[in-house]
Amino acid sequence: MITIIDYGAGNIRSVVNSLDALGCRAKVTSSPDNAAAADVLILPGVGAAGDTMKSLEALGMVEVLKDYIAGGRPFLGICIGFQILFDRTEESGGYDCLGIISGEVRRLGGVAKIPHMGWNQVKQRSNHPVFEGIPDGSNFYFVHSYYPVPEDKSIVAGETEYGVSFASAIARGGLVATQFHPEKSGEAGLQFLKNFVEFSVEKVNRAGIR
Repeated sequence: MITIIDYGAGNIRSVVNSLDALGCRAKVTSSPDNAAAADVLILPGVGAAGDTMKSLEALGMVEVLKDYIAGGRPFLGICIGFQILFDRTEESGGYDCLGIISGEVRRLGGVAKIPHMGWNQVKQRSNHPVFEGIPDGSNFYFVHSYYPVPEDKSIVAGETEYGVSFASAIARGGLVATQFHPEKSGEAGLQFLKNFVEFSVEKVNRAGIR
């Protein structure tokens, strides 16, 4: 069972629809207990990082997320669900985030148009299973004004150029996170989600993952 966290603002329906198209069951929840018991956890996102953090704090989800990810269990963060994994963001006047990934989130600059909205290439920087069957340089859909800067460059699975080269996908243990929206990225996005589900099944089936 895939569990999607509903914190009051997120691109949840598109994620559910994409998983439905893959024949995958998904449960949407705002309950910390349900999230903690999940086999696979997805945190989608649109909106501001500060508001997202406040909502997760109000729901009692912060420690659940930290414990879940620390356990190496399958997790997918999308857009804001990616950015709040870091120590701090420049968004919302500067805001402390979950601190799961060392690094910060900075405002895009050096380009004529912000937010970065539309299709852009993702250059694969690792042979991670989530990119299986997806050609290097495939286009994915982006909507964001800030970008993550992880301290540990070895976790960067994909990079994208928009005024600056930034980490558009990371992978570490059971954690996968993307700045792009796979649920809005057509065939490549569906393949990415399918790969993540298959990667998650392998993780869940390993001895000691739960």
